[in-house]
Amino acid sequence: MDAAIESIRSFNRFFTRHVGAIDARFLDTDISLPEARLLFEIAQREPVAAQTLQAELGIDRGYLSRVIARFEQRGWIRRDRREGDGRIRSISLTEQGRAAFDQIDRRQRAAVAQDLAPLAELERDELVQALTKARLLLDPGAPMDFVIRPARTGEVSQIAARQSILYAASHGWGRALEVLEAETVAAFLRDFKPDREQCWVADLAGVIAGAVLLTDEGDGTARLRLLHVEPFARRRGIGDALVRSCVQFARDVGYDRIMLWTHTVLDAARRIYARHGFECIDVEMHSEFGDPVQGETWRLTLEA
Repeated sequence: MDAAIESIRSFNRFFTRHVGAIDARFLDTDISLPEARLLFEIAQREPVAAQTLQAELGIDRGYLSRVIARFEQRGWIRRDRREGDGRIRSISLTEQGRAAFDQIDRRQRAAVAQDLAPLAELERDELVQALTKARLLLDPGAPMDFVIRPARTGEVSQIAARQSILYAASHGWGRALEVLEAETVAAFLRDFKPDREQCWVADLAGVIAGAVLLTDEGDGTARLRLLHVEPFARRRGIGDALVRSCVQFARDVGYDRIMLWTHTVLDAARRIYARHGFECIDVEMHSEFGDPVQGETWRLTLEA
């Protein structure tokens, strides 16, 4: 914990200096970064009440009042009483305020572009993913939409590695599970049947938030494998969306049934399978991953 705290504090010191957070003249303008942030929110939300700005930014009410007063003195904003409630005055940008905002916005975009310019496309993607994941880890409820898409080159192997890490942390399942998952993805990649098999990824603003595989077992049987959802992305319906993709694909290509193997201790996954019509047809104890654990075989029969 001490090392993690120091790492974050060190990054914060670097980043506040890097973006000029403590400069009196942000991007060589007449306002500071907090004032520029407030101007941005007004531009995005206008007409907006001061109470809304305070709640969104979490800033002191007195400080907010002083900044709004300065903006008004500069002719950047106007304040109009709301129809139906004269106690609330909505804030909007004037033409001068819009021009000031546009200037700051252009300078900030140019500054970010200058940071990104030396990076290759792959490095830019990695930076964006790292920043997005950092936000999701610190704010799991951040409003972001996910999409379900086929896995790209390299991602299937990442999925196996990520699952091994997650299960080692949550259940102590180590090398034996990692071997099984590595063999599963190796066979999937080596023998891939594009018309009968697929790996789907839940993409959350460029970050892999979960994944699942569907493989051909022969004789009209498909197998659902390696379903997982990242802890920072749960309670968004991602698991259901991944399983739904498997079931729809299996129906579309003419499978008769889908089988899967899971464990009694994986309550969240079992609830997802049950919601989609899977039924547990066999239970058996095993010690493949160390301590004895109860494995379960589930089946979904697909109607023509």
